[in-house]
Amino acid sequence: MEILVLGGTKYFGIHMVEELIKKGHNVTIATRGLTKDTYGNSIRRLVVERNSAKSMAEVFSNNTYDVVCDNIAYCSNDVKYALDSIKCKRYVMTSSMSVYDDLHVNIIESDFNPLEKPLKWCDRADYPYNEVKRLAECALFQAYSSQNSVAVRFPFVIGTDDYTKRLYFYIEHVIKGLPMFIDNMDAQMEFVSSNEAGRFLAFLAEQEGTGAVNGSSTGTISLREIITYVEGKTGRRAVLSKEGDKGPYNGAPDYSLNTRLAAEWKFDFSPLKSWIYDLIDKHIQEAMA
Repeated sequence: MEILVLGGTKYFGIHMVEELIKKGHNVTIATRGLTKDTYGNSIRRLVVERNSAKSMAEVFSNNTYDVVCDNIAYCSNDVKYALDSIKCKRYVMTSSMSVYDDLHVNIIESDFNPLEKPLKWCDRADYPYNEVKRLAECALFQAYSSQNSVAVRFPFVIGTDDYTKRLYFYIEHVIKGLPMFIDNMDAQMEFVSSNEAGRFLAFLAEQEGTGAVNGSSTGTISLREIITYVEGKTGRRAVLSKEGDKGPYNGAPDYSLNTRLAAEWKFDFSPLKSWIYDLIDKHIQEAMA
């Protein structure tokens, strides 16, 4: 298939592109051209300003694709600029668990229905992240209801290539004895690996299922479990203080995403604890280097 990827030069986007190439698809990536990639001659490249309706229209006016994988649709205008400019049979949008107003255990896709929320056209800076992501889904499913499309709702994505360094924050602070303030030590949280997030997006490019779908590893873990593991591996002790650096996952409650729909579509996510400790070990090595 002819597949266009908007983004695809960092984090789970790289894993997605590599998987699409491995599956034998003809892949084109569209970026601002600022980040180098390692795909060599395996892909085609286009340079576009994603946030400009004019640039999007000029670059894609004569292009048609089987699938568009949009990793960087943050707001309703992003969706508009893409689908007003690009002709495609299927549109796969990366969304977020942030669309859910109330995080809780066993969140199902219908806990947020983008058809019930009033659509507002907005740019990324107009509202907080969770609101612009909701409005992106509203635009997709309301204004482009005839488009074959799917929106993938991920929890926190983690991996050795995680540029946000949120999980690494806790490990580094333990190893270096840096004070940190954590307000949710025992909250049970879910994650997905950057590798599996990329594979799921590539998988969805080949499917016909539409609507919103959750994508997450199965099982949960708490920050206390993570910190206790790091302490046991290193002999260091966490320094907890209300005056310390604020933990990036502060405020997150107990939550988990129900992935039954993904399983019905024949994608099985890995158990969280089958891989997260290996990731923590790599972060430990990095922090102690």
